[in-house]
Amino acid sequence: MIISAIKSKDVSDKRSVLHPETIKNLISKGIEIIFESGIGGGIHVGDQTFIDLGAKPVSRESCFSDAEIILTPSPIDDHEVKLIGGGKTLMGMVSPFENQELLKNLCDSNINLVSMEFVPRITRAQKMDVLSSQANLAGYVAVIESSSLLSSAMPMMMTAAGTLKPARVFVIGVGVAGLQAIATAKRLGARVEAFDTRYVVEEQVQSLGAKFVKIDLGETGETSQGYAKELTDEQLAKQKELQSKVCERSDIVITTAQLFGRPAPRIIDNSTIKKMKRGSVILDMAVESGGNVEGSKVDEIVEVDGVKIVGISNLASKVAGHASYALSNNFNNWLLEFYDEESKNIKFDFEDEIISNSVLVFDGEVKNERFK
Repeated sequence: MIISAIKSKDVSDKRSVLHPETIKNLISKGIEIIFESGIGGGIHVGDQTFIDLGAKPVSRESCFSDAEIILTPSPIDDHEVKLIGGGKTLMGMVSPFENQELLKNLCDSNINLVSMEFVPRITRAQKMDVLSSQANLAGYVAVIESSSLLSSAMPMMMTAAGTLKPARVFVIGVGVAGLQAIATAKRLGARVEAFDTRYVVEEQVQSLGAKFVKIDLGETGETSQGYAKELTDEQLAKQKELQSKVCERSDIVITTAQLFGRPAPRIIDNSTIKKMKRGSVILDMAVESGGNVEGSKVDEIVEVDGVKIVGISNLASKVAGHASYALSNNFNNWLLEFYDEESKNIKFDFEDEIISNSVLVFDGEVKNERFK
């Protein structure tokens, strides 16, 4: 079997789905690896490193035409679909909700699609969970980027010139990204508070040394996949009102609230921003899916009444080396889980929960019910 790996079409995305520390896991199975020349540029790995490990550099076009499985960190263009032969498989992070035309084109061309975003959140699939691996790094980067924009230090310092108070950080949303943001801010010495609509995460927040902010919103909860359920308009209004008081006393506010396949909820508006201290920072981790913060813009810093509102796309790419290592391991773990050494191919068993969730298109048919 030949597997190819291509670069992202997004120039801001420095990640590689191929990594020198993980490639041997595939090659040891007798799988041939080809890759788009320059794929490791964003992580400072040259083609020769991959060649020495047994992979072969080719053109982007050859990656599509010469491989049974094409690995991609981002959606591909319509004209590139035509370069892939029928019966082959595109596998990667393709943002299917925003690229449903791609699903149709793959169906029409009889090309299978494995969407890594749809790997279910079950114990067996944790090693394949790209959303968690990348969100974990994004939470870390969010704190580092925010702290660099403050005019003060993060930890408390006892100096001869007096005691410097620690920065106050408020994290809204305690999923994978939020937990890592809390942990990182605590490591830097900040005083951290956090809020989530799922009260079950309170113990996790406290275990990291942060304070859980309790806001009584009535009945809330999480989906079977572990995501927070969408709030009613009344609940959202109450959340905004009460968390506004925490924002007022915070130096950094990090918002992580996202709804899978839906626009992000707007949880901080101008009325809250106007109450915050001049020089404080809000980092909107959901800026790419509509934004949690009024006025946030992708890859811009907007200043409102002295408050910096930061929107950075592809946060995990800021630490592309580790993001690529995790991403390539996620891909490899999926491939090796379903690679049949006897037939030298992937075994698409739709009785398997991981296959039935992550394979959106197979044999010219949309398989996932949400996209039918």
